[in-house]
Amino acid sequence: MKKVQQGFTLIELMIVIAIIGILAAIALPAYQTYINKAKFSEVVLASSTYKLGAEICFQEQGTLIAANCDNGVGGIPALTAADAGVVAAASGNISASGALTTTITMIGLAGELGQAANVTYTLQGTSTGVGSPLIWTKGGGCLALGFC
Repeated sequence: MKKVQQGFTLIELMIVIAIIGILAAIALPAYQTYINKAKFSEVVLASSTYKLGAEICFQEQGTLIAANCDNGVGGIPALTAADAGVVAAASGNISASGALTTTITMIGLAGELGQAANVTYTLQGTSTGVGSPLIWTKGGGCLALGFC
């Protein structure tokens, strides 16, 4: 009588382990990018307060010059302790660069964001004139890394 084979051969087990290894090698970098993008979303979210403040100030003042609409002036908040946990304090600000243009710059705080640390996120708001809305253009190092 012949004995019935039971179990798997060594080669079959090695093939299964190789397939799992290949899938893990493909999935791990994608997962890391996903994690960094999720962490950086806190920086993007922190900029929304400044964006709203700039839009309200522009509608009320009709201009974006620094005397009227700047960091901590004209209803635009200054950097708070809540934002400082995610955003580098010196860089989370608004700089009014002209009567119809403003720039919000946020930089991810080192240590809190892993690979997303020290990555910049900028929003540039430009209007064609008084009564026209601000058109926002995002930029910074986060675009090249796919974080924003």
